[in-house]
Amino acid sequence: MADFEWLFPYPSQRMPVLARNIVATSQPLAAQAGLQMLRAGGNAADAAVATAIALTVIEPTSNGIGSDCFALVWAGGGLHGLNASGRSPQALSPQRFAGKKAIEFLGWDGVTVPGAVSGWLELSKRFGSLPFETLFEPAITYATEGFLVAPQTAHYWALGATRYRDFESYQKTFCPGGRAPAAGERFASPVHAATLRAIAESNTDAFYHGELAGAIADHAEATGGLLTRRDLAEHEAEWVRPISIDYRGWTLHEIPPNGQGLAALLMLGILRNLDLAEQPVDSARSIHLQVEAMKLAFADGHRYIADPAWMDVSVEALLDPGYLAQRATLIDPDRARDPDYGTPRPGGTIYLTAADAEGNMVSYIQSNYTGFGSGIVIPETGIALQNRGCCFSLEPGHPNQVGPAKRPYHTIIPGFVTRNGEPIMSFGVMGGFMQPQGHAQIVIRIADYRQNPQAALDAPRWRVDGGLALSIEPGFDAGVYTELQRMGHEVTVAGARTVAHGGGQAIYRLQDGYFGASDSRRDGQAVGY
Repeated sequence: MADFEWLFPYPSQRMPVLARNIVATSQPLAAQAGLQMLRAGGNAADAAVATAIALTVIEPTSNGIGSDCFALVWAGGGLHGLNASGRSPQALSPQRFAGKKAIEFLGWDGVTVPGAVSGWLELSKRFGSLPFETLFEPAITYATEGFLVAPQTAHYWALGATRYRDFESYQKTFCPGGRAPAAGERFASPVHAATLRAIAESNTDAFYHGELAGAIADHAEATGGLLTRRDLAEHEAEWVRPISIDYRGWTLHEIPPNGQGLAALLMLGILRNLDLAEQPVDSARSIHLQVEAMKLAFADGHRYIADPAWMDVSVEALLDPGYLAQRATLIDPDRARDPDYGTPRPGGTIYLTAADAEGNMVSYIQSNYTGFGSGIVIPETGIALQNRGCCFSLEPGHPNQVGPAKRPYHTIIPGFVTRNGEPIMSFGVMGGFMQPQGHAQIVIRIADYRQNPQAALDAPRWRVDGGLALSIEPGFDAGVYTELQRMGHEVTVAGARTVAHGGGQAIYRLQDGYFGASDSRRDGQAVGY
């Protein structure tokens, strides 16, 4: 029996999908692409890769061929982590940003090597059962024949048309008629189809070593970028050991740095020292304790998370129970604070999840960072390059300081939960720095308050924004907002529940199948059979 209540107390049009095979993501057509692989005899890894590839075509406002990706995969009786994030160009120097306070979101300065394509191949090779080329078929069909643009995607596409108005290749590729496609309008991209076909037929070699790599490097050289053929050729996705923390008998697993999943673990590790369940669900006191723990976690995360080769404090030291207990003592149960980082002892994103009847589960995330990314689109390819390098620090000596051949602090994180060593839930909450906050809030609702995954996704959320600033969705009792303000939180109530507070998907394992949940804040859905 499930360890939750079958109650749905929050306003939503969503009901869970209960089936033995499930795919859940932010775009219905992409979910169908994954389901198509499962029906063709593929497994969860095949479904995840096909869904991810399809999303580069039908939700380009959040991800693309020029993205990075991460995955947590339950297969063969264990959990495996994949870091397919790219490094900065080898020619990149801190001196390029002398006198600047931040790295520009638009243009070449924030571009790093795209890693998602390598992630597709790694997942397929290690865990897939269908031919790699087969996984591209739905995406190529959508790109060639066109698809009807979903409402939320159309909204962000229109914003992109304005944001990237000065980028000629972007406009030609994504606004071919001089404007973004409207909701319900058919959009096709033959150049995108050709690029995907070249990647599929060459087992990604075209992208990192062949004609596409050449096109990327040549465009960089001609327009002021630093990315070279060597940068692309030397890129490799990396299998990593997930990091985790136990919370009330539930174990949350995350990808290790350079991802920010560590922040979610820090928050739960701090809250483990408090009896949160004594506070009523959705009460001001419960929210206050969670918010204060998250601030402490972010203070450490923003100080210490970086490319592992450059971190000056280990993950083990940060997750040390004694250190986390000490951090918990800094929480005032009655007053909001703006904490600094501690000193432990030395020592626009898409999310999808897929699970199959054999017990394999995949938690996968892929992103350009901001919308379509940097605005750099390689002519005649459909490749929009991410701007992940904008997450580097410009502070001299910081472990995440911008520099050559480094992976930046990464906001995108897949999540996975086990109990007693057995897989329970693959899940994620998209949305920049909202992601670890969303992960922790979902786990707390399930572990402390016995809510089911759909209810946990439907519930109103909060988001810390730095200092005492707290953004919170409508849906809590009116007195909650007043009480949080009395405690010193600088509360901003959002006008509606939107992706500004994250958009999530989840698959929860039942005894004879799965419970698939999809967030009403996104266009997507869970599908299964």
